[in-house]
Parts: sequence; structure tokens; C-alpha cells
Amino acid sequence: MKVTVVGAGAVGASCAEYIAIKDFASEVVILDIKEGFAEGKAMDLMQTASLNGFDTKITGSTSDYSKTAGSDIAVITSGIPRKPGMTREELIGINAGIVKSVATSLVEHSPNVILIVVSNPMDTMTYLTHKVTGLPKHRIIGMGGALDSARFKYRLAEALEAPISDVDGMVIGGHSDKGMVPLTRLATRNSVPVSEFISDERLTQVLEDTKVGGATLTKLLGTSAWYAPGAAVSGLVQAIACDQKKIFPCSVMLDGEYGLSDLCIGVPVVLGRNGIEKIVEINLTDAEKAKLQESAAGVKVTNGLI
Repeated sequence: MKVTVVGAGAVGASCAEYIAIKDFASEVVILDIKEGFAEGKAMDLMQTASLNGFDTKITGSTSDYSKTAGSDIAVITSGIPRKPGMTREELIGINAGIVKSVATSLVEHSPNVILIVVSNPMDTMTYLTHKVTGLPKHRIIGMGGALDSARFKYRLAEALEAPISDVDGMVIGGHSDKGMVPLTRLATRNSVPVSEFISDERLTQVLEDTKVGGATLTKLLGTSAWYAPGAAVSGLVQAIACDQKKIFPCSVMLDGEYGLSDLCIGVPVVLGRNGIEKIVEINLTDAEKAKLQESAAGVKVTNGLI
């Protein structure tokens, strides 16, 4: 199993580290446009192999896509990160050109690759990847929902004062502060609805804190977060590489599912060796359907800018 990560910044390096530590890939290739940067990150990570007990081979290259040939999975993290006060949508002008070039170069050298898109605005960058590569829709996946759901579960566990392993929850919709749809109705603590433990007001606060999870971290850090995004990507990569058939909310191209077409947005999917094995259509309330439709309308506006 060969995995390529394009972008050796904080998110890309964290993603490569988590994949290596889980030790399911034979090789991870890191690419970056900055001279020597990917090579340095790869060398640094390889020097942790004996300490962390993994045998994955990590190599780096400065924009030489021939090194990525034969990749089974490739992750696109390249692009400029958010700064405090920026929305994900404001990144579109620069990142669209980068993602277009990266995606086409990856497919040229690995025609059977499965692509995972992380670059922001993520739903629109996933949509753009579909348009420029022409790959089957099951082989292009946007990461956002997996990260948003992890942030949702963190906030739920905090509110419940419970171990996070007891908590389950999912976020669908667009990967944006206004577009996320945390499904509070379906959130549980060890299979019991969380509404049995906390008030509606506290649950509403969890929802709002989840939606601004990325912006909160950007304000604190001065740039986009990287540990949780890297971990979210590694989870998707492992589910595909190990054919786990796990369900994650991911940004995928819809063709009538949930009443939506010709856009990428976060919905639950089963991930396995072929990429997206199945789009799972869950029963939503009228209010949840309306929020998803509103989110989709926002994504389509951003798509119009590419």
C-alpha cells in the first residue's frame, strides 16, 4: 500500500506521521513545492521509526510527481491555511489553482489512485477535483465531515463530563462555520440519547461551539489546526487501505441522494478498498433536511467562484 501526501506543512506532516505510526502502509511519499522541505520532514519522521515501532518507509520530494507513481491513495493538503478572521471560502482564489494542478499531476502518474481532499474550501475543492480529473465519484473524497464530527464528539464529551469513548455523534453538511449540520438528535452516550443527560440549551451550545471549532483554533493558534485534521485524514486512509468498511461523514459527489445533485457535501459513507463503497441515506427530520438544503445552497455559491 503506497500513500502520497501532497503538502508537507503541519497538516500534511501530521497526516504522514499518524499513517506511519499505525503501520498499515508500506510507503508514504511526501511532496512539497518548497525546496528540501518534504525531504526534511520525511527524514525527521523516519528517525522516529525505531522509537515509535513502525516499518513504513517515508520519503520526500520537491514536486517530483514521478516519485508518486503507483500510489493507491493520495491526500491533497496543499494550499494556504486560514489566518485569524478568515473564512474557508476566502482561500478559494489561490487554492483552486493549486488543487487543480496537484490533482491532475497525481492522476497522470497514478491513474487508479483514490484521492482525499483536505484543502479549503474543502467541499468546493472536492467538486473541482471531480471536474478536472474525471475520476469515478467513489474515488474522490473530501475529508471535512470526519474532522467536524471529531470536534462535535469532543464538545459533547466536555458537556457530558464523560469519557469521549462513550460518546458518538455525526456532523453532515458543508465544511464551513455556517454550513455544518451537527445531528444533535442522533448523538448518544453509550447508545443513550445525550438529551437524557444535558439540557436543550447546553446541547445548543455544543452545536454552536462545534460549528466554529476551526475558527476558534485559528484564533488561538494564529493559523489552521493540524493534529485533528491529520488524524481525521489518517482514519480515512486506514479505512480504505485496510478495507474496514467503516462509516465516516465525508464530502462526496451526490447524484440525487438526499435530494441533492451536482455538488460535493458531507454525508455518511461506507469506506473500503474501493473508496466510497456506499452513500448512506439516513432519515432526517424536516428541520434537518432544511438545514442540509441551506448548507448545499451555500456550497453551490462557492462552487460558482471556481
